[in-house]
Amino acid sequence: MSKSSGMSNSELPRFLIGSEVGESRKLDNRDMRNISGPYGEEEEEEDEDQSERQIVVGICSMMKKSTSKPMTEILERLCKFEYITVVIFPEEVILGEPVEKWPLCDCLISFHSKGFPLDKAMSYAKLRNPLLINDLNMQYFIQDRREVYRILKEEGIDLPRYAVLNRDPDRPEECNLVESEDHVEVNGEVFHKPFVEKPVSAEDHNVYIYYPTSAGGGSQRLFRKIGSRSSVYSPESTVRKTGSYIYEEFMPTDGTDVKVYTVGPDYAHAEARKSPALDGKVERDSEGKEIRYPVMLTAMEKLVARKVCLAFKQTVCGFDLLRANGHSFVCDVNGFSFVKNSMKYYDDCAKVLGNMVMRELAPQFHIPWSIPMEAEDIPIVPTTSGTMMELRCVIAVIRHGDRTPKQKMKMEVRNALFFELFEKYGGYKSGKLKLKKPKQLQEVLDIARQLLAELVLHNDCEIEEKKSKLEQLKTVLEMESSLNDNQYGHFSGINRKVQLTYLPNGQPKASSEEEDTLKEGPSLLLVLKWGGELTPAGRVQAEELGRAFRCMYPGGQGDYAGFPGCGLLRLHSTYRHDLKIYASDEGRVQMTAAAFAKGLLALEGELTPILVQMVKSANMNGLLDSDSDSLTDCQQRVKARLHEIMQKSKDFNDDDYSKLAPTGSPSLVNSMGIIINPVRTCDQVHTLIKSLTQQICRRLEDPKSADLQLYHSESLELMLQRWSKLERDFRMKNGRYDISKIPDIYDCVKYDTQHNSSLALEDTLELFHLSKALADIIIPQEYGITKAEKLDIASAYCLPLVKKIQLDLQRTHEDEAVNKLHPLYSRGVMSPGRHVRTRLYFTSESHVHSLLNIFRYGGLLNEQKDEQWKQAMDYLSAVTELNYMTQIVIMLYEDNNKDPSSEERFHVELHFSPGVKGCKDEENAPLGFGFRPASSENHEKQTNPGSLEDLSQDEPDRAVLTEPINIQKKSPLVRNRKGGSMEALSESNPSSRGLAYRIFPSSSRQSPEIKPSGLGFEGYSLVPSIYPLETLHNSLSLKQVDEFLTALCKNGSETQFKRLKTLSAMFESHSQPSIDVDSLETPVTTPVQSQPTAQSLWYTGGPPSTSSGPLSPSVADPSSNFAFSSE
Repeated sequence: MSKSSGMSNSELPRFLIGSEVGESRKLDNRDMRNISGPYGEEEEEEDEDQSERQIVVGICSMMKKSTSKPMTEILERLCKFEYITVVIFPEEVILGEPVEKWPLCDCLISFHSKGFPLDKAMSYAKLRNPLLINDLNMQYFIQDRREVYRILKEEGIDLPRYAVLNRDPDRPEECNLVESEDHVEVNGEVFHKPFVEKPVSAEDHNVYIYYPTSAGGGSQRLFRKIGSRSSVYSPESTVRKTGSYIYEEFMPTDGTDVKVYTVGPDYAHAEARKSPALDGKVERDSEGKEIRYPVMLTAMEKLVARKVCLAFKQTVCGFDLLRANGHSFVCDVNGFSFVKNSMKYYDDCAKVLGNMVMRELAPQFHIPWSIPMEAEDIPIVPTTSGTMMELRCVIAVIRHGDRTPKQKMKMEVRNALFFELFEKYGGYKSGKLKLKKPKQLQEVLDIARQLLAELVLHNDCEIEEKKSKLEQLKTVLEMESSLNDNQYGHFSGINRKVQLTYLPNGQPKASSEEEDTLKEGPSLLLVLKWGGELTPAGRVQAEELGRAFRCMYPGGQGDYAGFPGCGLLRLHSTYRHDLKIYASDEGRVQMTAAAFAKGLLALEGELTPILVQMVKSANMNGLLDSDSDSLTDCQQRVKARLHEIMQKSKDFNDDDYSKLAPTGSPSLVNSMGIIINPVRTCDQVHTLIKSLTQQICRRLEDPKSADLQLYHSESLELMLQRWSKLERDFRMKNGRYDISKIPDIYDCVKYDTQHNSSLALEDTLELFHLSKALADIIIPQEYGITKAEKLDIASAYCLPLVKKIQLDLQRTHEDEAVNKLHPLYSRGVMSPGRHVRTRLYFTSESHVHSLLNIFRYGGLLNEQKDEQWKQAMDYLSAVTELNYMTQIVIMLYEDNNKDPSSEERFHVELHFSPGVKGCKDEENAPLGFGFRPASSENHEKQTNPGSLEDLSQDEPDRAVLTEPINIQKKSPLVRNRKGGSMEALSESNPSSRGLAYRIFPSSSRQSPEIKPSGLGFEGYSLVPSIYPLETLHNSLSLKQVDEFLTALCKNGSETQFKRLKTLSAMFESHSQPSIDVDSLETPVTTPVQSQPTAQSLWYTGGPPSTSSGPLSPSVADPSSNFAFSSE
């Protein structure tokens, strides 16, 4: 570099980028010119030529900071400026000597840390009047979070909604705290859990995050890193009662924090790291350093960095950004802070600081110096070659895991107390009300107790509610509130709810005999639902599936080399993975999503912190939730027809086959062949249920069974209640059977066959087979009997989800405001520009059935013309059940060698798994044709040696694509001993050559062949494995899929479009607004200075320098072309 730039050619830096880094060391004379002249004396050579005088930069901080690795690296580079000399103030001088005896300097870099005498530093600045790099007085404010938030608010910088609780006896009005189970009220401001509790002292790192009872409760306790931990989960849910705190809204950030480092108002470097609140485990590299990766800042975030730097008058300043809901919020300002382990940052920082010092002081020292002008850095973008394609997007719709049986009770209520409750919680707004919170359920229980007490005291009192129903309501709610945490779940609202629906004319009666009891006037339909909680087996299934899911992301090197699924982990750890996880509002679905995320991202610890931070609730007008009590007209007609056919006491004839199975599905035809006569089969099922309840009663009378505990801590009494209710409800008073109870019967017998087989109850397998045959007809056909009905009902359930999937595929190749790896600062990542988008949707059975029906019957491909699709349809027709953990997976690849407008540019694949393997159905399972993604095809092909990138060094997100696929056989799996993960057979094994690998393993806890021992206590029950993914089609074009989805959405009914429009508006409100970078005006105001005691960079009147260092490349925020946001 020329002299004009301030650096001499003879003193080029003696280091190599990427050289060995590690231990910090003291600076010596070889690195920089230390001044050790007499303290406080004037310079001896007054007549020294001013043009040759050195500008002295003093470093005044605790020795641990001034000799740290980042400081050493930066000062070494700063000394390369020809006219700059650095002096480090010894710690013993700072602590023990008066400021008059401190070394002299022209420019002072001084900052507070533990034990540093900030008062003395201010006195020194007042005495010597040096140029201050970081203002000293503002460092007092940075030590108090209240002051930090006040300044941020005054500057118009976005920060989380917060309130301050000052426990000061002199100011009692600032200490109003009201704590409830799921929220706190601080000085009138309400914060619902999850919320954050921060000590007001910035030196106190004990920050707590409190979780809602709906997510499991408890709190995450953050602290300054100790070894490999930065936080720990605690079951404690009550806030601290001593000390002053800031309470603030918790911001969902997908488990990532962004730390920003400024060097002056025009330079900012950003790094992302795993949030310490996620699982508390600190990710470290081979040298023991916390793993962080540089990310791109948006134009708005750069403006925030500038504002923070100027507001706190700290040239070198670190602060924390939270990216949530399309916006960026500042949650902490740390003051003087350097990036660790980034050679590029060290170069930039020294250059910015050196230029800054020279710009301010060179003129008064008569030093010839001009602002250097440099060409912009041009990032080299690696290209792909040959048949290589990039994996761009993975979309999966997944059913929840194994659960306890769902139970339901309906009753019509007319008492004024129920109407008052309905009005209290806003039920009249929509005509429906859902009560899940413990306080709400307690109110329902209190009403039931009051009415029953009145009935006991006054038999003739006018209470229209049936006594038996009220007793059942009371029993269930009392059972739920008294059970410990392991039974059905504690009374937290996550697995139980009461629904109230307004009936303006009362409930229509089911039969003519009930007409005389018909009451006039409005009533409420009360539906009590309980059970349906994710079991330990369900958690294992979800976590294992998440772990196995990594294998769909090819490649991976570095720290993850040799581990299955390393490609996904490497992508995610380097912030090249844009992941969003959505779940419906049901507890079992949300916990499934959290367990899956734990396995997918190799997280540790409890599910609650993962649920709160990683899983977005998607109960937005039907995206993943459905109101099963509000059936469409088509579905009501279908159910009526099903009931009519299944109530005939005669053998199925050809006419019945054509009515019930018009699609000719083998699974339906086989089930009808097992049933033969539906009423006779229902008679058998009812008899078997009666036999089961009698056996359970006998067990209860046996003293040996008094303390018998079943799976998931269920008791025999609870098991008897389940089956007795089904026995009563299945056969109605008129002798006919309630066909709608068949799925519940199958649900219960499947659960007990799976988890309580140790009871050895007679005839359970026969009951299982008969109820399964009935359920295999009733369940799928409730979603439509003919193809037209299936499509109509499917559209009603999942049109919003279909539209969202279409947008996920469309938005993949657009620029997005996500955590993007910064290419200029990325060390050891060969392809920083690559980005993979993953969207995971966890939902219930209805959405999975509906979405599969859309792909099967919506006309995506013609079976007669496409052999691969015909084989896929034959396979799906043979699948009898969409069990727990069923998956529909869409993968999108991009070939960068193809023209962007070409249909061959984007390639879509469709995969499917029917989920968990059922009881005894291994031998009857339909055979697919294996998992055949682009990533497993032609794996022997070599890459073009002339490519700019050596693909062997970093291959996290590419896959090979070739010509049309040959059908391949399945290959066995080899169990990797590490962590129970699975990996494909290596090519060195001759038996595996040319075979497609199967990615979904048996559970690592137990193989399906092992019989459970003992009584099936929790944690020792059989955990069934999951069927591997089967490829339905692997050579679709994006255009094909997009046109198919567009046509589906256009064919939706008027009502469905209204729902979609509402959902679109909700998504739009969460999207990040477009930013016109050119319209942003950021005038730099010049504060009025009164009697300055030291020169300061903050009071210079000239415009800020824009050439003091390279800026982060801008990321333009694209304006939205769609109704949904890219979230």
